[in-house]
Amino acid sequence: MWRDHLTQIIVFGVLFLGVSALGFAASRWRRTGPLNHLDEWGLGGRGFGGWITWFLLGGDIYTAYTFVAVPALLFAAGATGFYAVPYTVIVYPLVMFALVRLWSVSFRHGLVTPADFVRKRYESRTLALLVAVTGIVATMPYIALQLVGIEAALKTMGLVGDSGFTRHLPILIAFAILAAYTYSSGLRAPALIAFVKDTLIYLVIIVAVIYLPVKLGGWGSIFDAAAAKFEASAAPGDGILLNANNQLNYVTLALGSALALFLYPHTATAILASRDRGVVKRNMAALPAYTLALGLIALLGYAAIAAGTKPVLGDNNTIVPALFDDLFPAWFAGVAFAAIGIGALVPAAIMSIAAANLFTRNIWVEFLDKNASPAREARVSKITSLLVKFGALLFVVGISPQFAIDLQLIGGVIILQTLPSVGIGLYTRWFHKGALIAGWAAGMGAGLWMLYLVPNAATKHEHFGGSAIALSKLGFDSPRTLYVGFLAVAVNLIVAAAGTLILRAAKVRDGGDGTDPQDYLTDREPAAATPAAELILK
Repeated sequence: MWRDHLTQIIVFGVLFLGVSALGFAASRWRRTGPLNHLDEWGLGGRGFGGWITWFLLGGDIYTAYTFVAVPALLFAAGATGFYAVPYTVIVYPLVMFALVRLWSVSFRHGLVTPADFVRKRYESRTLALLVAVTGIVATMPYIALQLVGIEAALKTMGLVGDSGFTRHLPILIAFAILAAYTYSSGLRAPALIAFVKDTLIYLVIIVAVIYLPVKLGGWGSIFDAAAAKFEASAAPGDGILLNANNQLNYVTLALGSALALFLYPHTATAILASRDRGVVKRNMAALPAYTLALGLIALLGYAAIAAGTKPVLGDNNTIVPALFDDLFPAWFAGVAFAAIGIGALVPAAIMSIAAANLFTRNIWVEFLDKNASPAREARVSKITSLLVKFGALLFVVGISPQFAIDLQLIGGVIILQTLPSVGIGLYTRWFHKGALIAGWAAGMGAGLWMLYLVPNAATKHEHFGGSAIALSKLGFDSPRTLYVGFLAVAVNLIVAAAGTLILRAAKVRDGGDGTDPQDYLTDREPAAATPAAELILK
């Protein structure tokens, strides 16, 4: 009952309302012009420095889903959940140069979205449309999962009813507030709130990793308890160590997730809001500090096993809030719940803005209103951001939270299909635009077909039950599993490469290169490329 959690509710409410007020106040923070321009509303005036960008990217990448679902996965399945740690280790050096290039060419040409880059690079409206739609579709379940994070905290406090309208009323109120201040302040709202969000999360994690081992007899006892649980489990894939059947999936999932992370439109939005290339480089070097926190967050799943914590109403997503509710004083549990709730607001706001920018620039302006003024672009994007949040609400209100998590795994497979046109397109113009379209269709079709074949024994879903497909489903005599996104993007690349060779041999016309390699050298001012630099870039 909520009356048993009154202290937590008060602390949660005060902090939540405080950051909401901060979100509205952000409309006047560091403004360089009116908010009726997409550069100001959707990209914060492209003027964020190192610290702001660091917190913004941290809030963008390390979401409430990370704080809730990663330890929940360790609680339920063990070592498999640690895939999130290596993928956030390899992602930053892997994508640093790509994101610096994306910033440079976007700054020179006034680009707002990855699809803008594709439109300019390949001079193809169709390919840009596919990239835009892919980004929007992949982002929707990601926003929905932020709702799952808030719902986990609210459920632990007894604020989520069993059925009917009351079940989702607190979430509806929370996201109505989010929608209001995002509409009012744009990207500045999550940028400012990210300072509070990350401070709370670091505070909670530092206290937890010191207090919990003392309370539970040390990390040795915690790992022993986890090992005992998984040894007694009949599930073939769990354990505190990986087994031979899921090691390949672990590796491909980590690598595929790293590639997918920088392709999501909300990551590009945070990068393009930076004021110069140096900010991007410094952040790629500093962001691994968040990975240390992520590793500690993951261990909370094992701590919950040792503490004997039970999920609220059987929902594994509540395991971290339930752990804090069981072992910490009520006021500190309230702070932890607020960290989870606020941790959902920041990425949800950035994601909805990114999806809205894609719709505005690459669908509305490109196909419906070519002569739209900057003010009209900003207005359409603001309205679209509201509709995107409403669509995310439908995922959680109309579908079970566990199924929404399944959809997030599908989102990674979907967004990976933009790798050839966006990621590789930053380095080479070799692929023919027609072949890229064929590759996208082949990869998307193969990915969705393989996802359809994946069941989820825990939730009894026969299809779309996860992102790891058994090789036996593909005709191989092996019980090993592999990440679907890795196979799907391989199909994409093979078709795109073969199609390019065929189309070039047939001398089918391809549009000229819409960008210049010298653009990648651009910082605040256009720079003349030296012969050595031109040679390297070529």
